[in-house]
Amino acid sequence: MKKSPEIVGLGAMLWDIFPDATHFGGAPANFACHASMLGGQVSMLSCVGRDQLGFNTAAIAQSDDYPTGTVLVTLDEVGKPNFEIKTNVAWDAVPWSTEIAQLALETDAVCFGSLDQRSEMSRQTIQQFLKTTKQDCWRIFDINLRQHYYSPELIDQSLKLANILKLNQEELSVIESIIGLRNGEVDQLSQLKKQFELELVILTKGEKGSVLVSNQGVLEHPGLTIKVQDTVGAGDAFTATLVIGLLQGIDLEIINQHANRVAAYVCSQSGAVPSLPPELLEFGTAHGE
Repeated sequence: MKKSPEIVGLGAMLWDIFPDATHFGGAPANFACHASMLGGQVSMLSCVGRDQLGFNTAAIAQSDDYPTGTVLVTLDEVGKPNFEIKTNVAWDAVPWSTEIAQLALETDAVCFGSLDQRSEMSRQTIQQFLKTTKQDCWRIFDINLRQHYYSPELIDQSLKLANILKLNQEELSVIESIIGLRNGEVDQLSQLKKQFELELVILTKGEKGSVLVSNQGVLEHPGLTIKVQDTVGAGDAFTATLVIGLLQGIDLEIINQHANRVAAYVCSQSGAVPSLPPELLEFGTAHGE
C-alpha cells in the first residue's frame, strides 16, 4: 500500500487569547490542523511547556525552562487581528534530535515562517530540518512577518531554503523595500520567483483574492464576498489547501479556487481552526464535480 505523503508544520504552537475566548494557535500549528482536516498525514515540530497550557502529545518537545507560548489577540472593527506575542516561551527553544532528522528525510511538504525563527535555537533547528529534507520536498515559506521579529538576513536565508513563497500585500510591501522589487505586484512576484529560483509564489489579498505565479504563468482569483468574523488563520488555511492540492497533483487553477473558498470560510468563523464543512474537505466537491 502506498504511503501517504508526510506534511510537517515547523515552529510556533501556542494559544491565541482573545478577549472572549482562547483558541489553539500558531501559524505552523494552524497550517498543520487544516492540512489534517483536509486529509493530510501531518506532524508538528514545536515545543511546549510543562504547564496547564501544554499539549499531551509525544510528538512535541516539552520544556522545563519555558512556558507554553501565548498571544494576546484583539480585533479591529473589520475583524483584522492585532497580536501581542509573548517572548521567551517554549517554541523559541525547539531542540534538534535524531528523530527530527529522520522526520525531515521522510517529509514531502513542510511549512515554515519568519516569526518561528526569532530565537537562535529554533532558527537553527528549523533551517537544519529544511536542509535535511529530500530534493523534491515542497518547502513553503509562509513568510508571516510579525512586529520586529525578522531581518533582511533571515528573509534571505529562508527564501534560499524554500521552493514556494506565500505572502500577503502588507508583507510584499516590506519585502519590496528589503529586496528592491520593481513595478507592480505581478512583476514583483515574478522577480522573487526568478531571483530565488522558486517553483511558485503566492500573494493573498484578503477579500480581493489571490495571485499565483508559477512556471505555467499567472493565475488570479477575484476573491469571495463573505461576512467576516475574524481573519485569524485564513492564510494558514490557504497554505494548507495549497499543499494538499499540490501533493494530490491537482491543477493550480482549481487549487487557487478552492484555497480561496477555504480561507473565506475560516474568515466567516471565530478562531483560526474552525471545523471545515464537508463540501470543503475535497476539491471536487466544492466545484460541483
